[in-house]
Amino acid sequence: MSVSRRGFLKFGLGAALAGAVSGLGFNLRPAFAQAKEFKLKWTKQTTSICCYCAVGCGLIVSTSTSDNPLGKGRAINVEGDPDHPINEGSLCPKGASTWQLTVNDQRPKKPLYRAPHATEWKEVEWEWAMEEIAKRVKESRDKSFTEKNDKGQLVNRTEAMASFGSAAMDNEECWAYQAILRSLGLVYIEHQARL
Repeated sequence: MSVSRRGFLKFGLGAALAGAVSGLGFNLRPAFAQAKEFKLKWTKQTTSICCYCAVGCGLIVSTSTSDNPLGKGRAINVEGDPDHPINEGSLCPKGASTWQLTVNDQRPKKPLYRAPHATEWKEVEWEWAMEEIAKRVKESRDKSFTEKNDKGQLVNRTEAMASFGSAAMDNEECWAYQAILRSLGLVYIEHQARL
């Protein structure tokens, strides 16, 4: 077998490079696979949709099934859903940081309320906030409700309130939301995905 000088140099250089890489302890297997498997071992994966923009990227949210420092049922990891037709597993920087929504110690734990002419916000209880919102919606609707227009046609509407929906809502949630708003008589209903 005759070996050319060029062939000998190629083979020798390749062998030397392989020996150098293996001698340094490099492992070409994915390093994150073991850590990820361990990190998500005691979690339950649930699909969701990113809440930031109107694109609607798919997420996989891993929640704890055992006690940990954050507590049972808390989000441990959020990543892109590779089976989702929109993002196919990729996420933008905001979507990739969705996990911080659940474990942010600076996130308010209770509703904040600022009274008219007040300069400071104060924490209020959820029950009080929900009752106050319902009371104000009813007051606004009752003050502005129009049963018939100038021509005498039945319209049953209010033009004093509007709604701007979220892009993170699926079709069923949008349908239920529309039904509630229409039953209140709202005319101005918009959705983030259209803007």
